[in-house]
Amino acid sequence: MRLLHTKKLILETPTDGQPYAILSHRWLADREEISFQDLQRMQKPTFPSSIQRKEGFVKFQGAYDHASQAGLEYIWIDTCCIDKTSSAELSEAINSMYAWYQDSAVCYVYLHDVGDDEDLESALKRAEWFQRGWTLQELIAPDNVYFFNKYWDEIGSKATFVDTLNKITHIRRDVLLGKPYEPSIAEKMSWAAGRKTQKPEDRAYSLMGLFGVHMPIIYGEGEKAFRRLQLEIMKSSDDQTIFAWCDRDSNPVRNRGLLASTPDVFSWDPPVVVMGHSDFIQILHTTKSRTTRNPFHDLPRGYSILNDGIHMTLPMKAVQAGNAS
Repeated sequence: MRLLHTKKLILETPTDGQPYAILSHRWLADREEISFQDLQRMQKPTFPSSIQRKEGFVKFQGAYDHASQAGLEYIWIDTCCIDKTSSAELSEAINSMYAWYQDSAVCYVYLHDVGDDEDLESALKRAEWFQRGWTLQELIAPDNVYFFNKYWDEIGSKATFVDTLNKITHIRRDVLLGKPYEPSIAEKMSWAAGRKTQKPEDRAYSLMGLFGVHMPIIYGEGEKAFRRLQLEIMKSSDDQTIFAWCDRDSNPVRNRGLLASTPDVFSWDPPVVVMGHSDFIQILHTTKSRTTRNPFHDLPRGYSILNDGIHMTLPMKAVQAGNAS
């Protein structure tokens, strides 16, 4: 992991587990961000005018200044700490990013479109940061998250904003505060509904850490990336809420199968929760007789992925004709 030294302003790779700050932000056009190549061309810890004129310089400078003032020698900034010309390094970074945010001492969220002359809650609701795909994990993973407006004035933290964040993101307060709670797959997917990424594949890649999975990065595969993500999740989970989606805009002629094409189809309110297998079996057993054996007692849980598709055993209930309930 390459880090920016907050005083020497050079990139280093510490080996002794140094604490570091980390930046979360809304990306600008690539040419306006401070890049890895920009720092490589620097001859001394001062920035030439060509770098200072970039739109992203204020964001970059404010980030390392705040980290330095907090007594942290290092900060990780994705625009300049990754050599994006190296596909291997980019793939490693994307697969590690959730852990990097989780392990940070503090995360600074820079909101470039929030000023100091408007109602704060209204400004937060309009902020682009909450509409982006990558910022979801950047909100959840770190313990200590502080928000700053475009002037680098601190406006609050994840803890102080928890009610507002819950309203904007629909993420449970317990999750935001790091309290013990394990959401269902469908609920986690619903947090990503409506978010945007520059590349379609990143809608899947930005969720890998949230589900604790890793997979190769293949730009150009389009929506197949999200299908691969679901298959990876299914290898380590028997949570059947992964099938609890509804694509109201899909072409009915097109057969998608059991897997969703996008996180947008998991937009449920209230969220889908997991029911314990034993509780599910008990509910299926409608007879009140204690001597009658539950016919669903041996119903297998989970599913298996084979080369001819997904295999799963589900109970069926007979209903009268015309009764859709």
